Amino acid sequence: MSEFEPDAAAAVERAVEALAGRRIALLTGAGVSTDSGIPDYRGDGAPRRAPMTGQQFLADDAARRRYWIGSHLGWQRFSSIVPNAGHRAVAALEDAGIATGVVTQNVDGLHVRAGSRRVVDLHGTMNRVFCLRCGQGYAREDVSTMLERDNPWIAVSPEVALGPDGDVRPESADGFVVPACTVCGGMLKPDVVFFGEFIPAERFREAEAIVHGSEALLVAGSSLVVNSGIRLVERARRRALPIVIVNRGETRADARATVKVDAGASEVLSALADRLPALPGRD
Repeated sequence: MSEFEPDAAAAVERAVEALAGRRIALLTGAGVSTDSGIPDYRGDGAPRRAPMTGQQFLADDAARRRYWIGSHLGWQRFSSIVPNAGHRAVAALEDAGIATGVVTQNVDGLHVRAGSRRVVDLHGTMNRVFCLRCGQGYAREDVSTMLERDNPWIAVSPEVALGPDGDVRPESADGFVVPACTVCGGMLKPDVVFFGEFIPAERFREAEAIVHGSEALLVAGSSLVVNSGIRLVERARRRALPIVIVNRGETRADARATVKVDAGASEVLSALADRLPALPGRD
C-alpha cells in the first residue's frame, strides 16, 4: 500500500474489508477517465464550460453548427484515447465474478473497450448517433466520414484542448455543413443526454437492476453532483448495502458512505482488483 498516503492507505484497507465476499455494483464518473487524458468537469484545472442544452440543440441552427464542429474536432482525438488502469481494473473485477456490472456517467465508451461486458451508459455514448425523426442509428465513425466529406477543410491540431465530453471550442462555425439523416433527411443527434435532458427511463431501470442485484456499491471518480448518481446511491443506502466512494475531494454522498477513499480512481480500483477475492461460480 506504499503508493498511498497513510490516510488513504487505511481507507483502502477498510474498503477491502467492506467489499470482500460481496457482489459489487460500480458507478463511475469523469474521474475514472482523467488518466486517459480526458479532463474532469469539476476537479482542479477543469476547463470552464457552458454545456449544450437539448433545447439549444433543437432550436438554434447556429448553436447546432457550433456543437457539431466542436464535437467532430474533439472526436478526432477522443476516438484515439485508450482505457487506463482503472478501466482495466473494473473489467478484472467483472472477470473475477465480483462486479455485477458498471453504470457509468461517462460518454467515452472506455469501459467497453477495456473489456467490461455489462455496462450501462447512463448519459449515453459518443460512439452512436441517431436520427430524431425516423430513429435511424449510425456509428460515429460513419457520421465523421460524412462530416469530412461535406467539410473537407476540417482539421484539428494535436494541441487542441479536449473537453470532458470529447468536444472542443471551435473558433468559428461559419460555412459548416451539419450532417443529416441519409434515410429521411432528419436531424442527427449524438446518443448523449444533453444538459437539461432526462435520462431515458428504460436506461435508468437497467442501472437500478445492477444495483439491485448487488450486495455493495462502489462509486469511483464521481462527485455525485448529478442527481442520477445520487439516486443510485440512495437505492443502495435504503437496502443497507455497504457504500464505498473513491474520489479526490468531497462528494454529495460522503455522509452516506461506509468508506470514503480520497485518492485517485486508477490506483484504488487497481488495488481493489488485486486484493478482493474472486467469487467463482457466481454470475
